[in-house]
Amino acid sequence: MTRDGRNSYRAGMIRDSMISLTGVSKRYDGKRQVVALDAIDLQIERGEMVSLVGPSGSGKSTLLNLIGGLDRPTSGEIRIGGRSVATLSDDDLTRLRREQIGFIFQFFNLLPSLSCLENVALPLHLQGLKRRVIEQRARELLDLVQLASRVDHLPDELSGGERQRVAIARALAFRPPILLADEPTGNLDTHTGADILNLIRDLHEQLHATVLIVTHDPGVAESCPRMVTLRDARIAGDVRR
Repeated sequence: MTRDGRNSYRAGMIRDSMISLTGVSKRYDGKRQVVALDAIDLQIERGEMVSLVGPSGSGKSTLLNLIGGLDRPTSGEIRIGGRSVATLSDDDLTRLRREQIGFIFQFFNLLPSLSCLENVALPLHLQGLKRRVIEQRARELLDLVQLASRVDHLPDELSGGERQRVAIARALAFRPPILLADEPTGNLDTHTGADILNLIRDLHEQLHATVLIVTHDPGVAESCPRMVTLRDARIAGDVRR
């Protein structure tokens, strides 16, 4: 293949990817400069389920934050669903995060004074939907994560696994094509963590979402069809099974 042919092929891959990073770097300036990510090239196709692994400080969370639009790169280009994040205004970036990306966190981030139903419904209010429609959608989501019997419970009345299920239901509020999970089993015991992983895998198959999971758990990492390894701010491995 000629050089022009390789460039055309690569451009086609980028256009078809759900998540595309080209030459992405992130540096923090202070008394000394810290390079969190260094010239990352990464393409994640629509519908892939990918684990992101590496030692502490390797850049995993930084990469997830950049993909999720929570931070901007120092250099390089990030494209989500074919759109360059760099060209988006702050309002458009907020809309992208809300409607295109579902976030699942290690510590759930539920509001303790709200019921399960209210926690899941909270982001839906931003769409200006009627209360009846919002409640119906929230109930459907809780049923999807097998918590239909817990709609009126407060987070303190739930187990850790149940709280994570509520958090996952909330992440699905806008039916996002991308799910980003940051150590989703890290705050759970082994058995409960396995249940949550199975739930994420089931949702991936049902919803055909693109899923990226940051994890330190080898079992979680190896259960994904693709595993990307970060080390010293660069990609050190990319294995498909």
